[in-house]
Amino acid sequence: MKGQKEVVKKVIDYIEKNLEKEINLDHISKNIGYSKFYLNRIFSEYTGITMYKYLQNRRLTVAAEKLVKTDQPIIQIAYEAGYDSQQSFSLAFKRIYLYPPNVYRNIGIFMPKQNKISMCYSYISRYKFITNMKMKEIAA
Repeated sequence: MKGQKEVVKKVIDYIEKNLEKEINLDHISKNIGYSKFYLNRIFSEYTGITMYKYLQNRRLTVAAEKLVKTDQPIIQIAYEAGYDSQQSFSLAFKRIYLYPPNVYRNIGIFMPKQNKISMCYSYISRYKFITNMKMKEIAA
């Protein structure tokens, strides 16, 4: 169990260091040294979210902060967040933040939707306990 936790921590660290670079699940798995299927399974097990969703949510959170705290053009923020167009960025952003990027910028209040996941043992133990309890209820 401790080994898996360390692997998940490595995945989180890799994602955080490369948020503004062009990365995907294949890049992550190659860098960490495990298959993307295995990594995604244990990442989801320990965090409750897939690697892809975590990466996407973290990028959108950083983008939201830039919208409020900088004057960068929205298209530049979109590219830095890994989107090929402002339109695709706007759609993804609105799904998470409920407002288009320009409206969010005008509101001027940054609210993070996905902070960096911190791997503390008590959370993992509690998460596994709750998950196991739910599985027992379903089986009963």
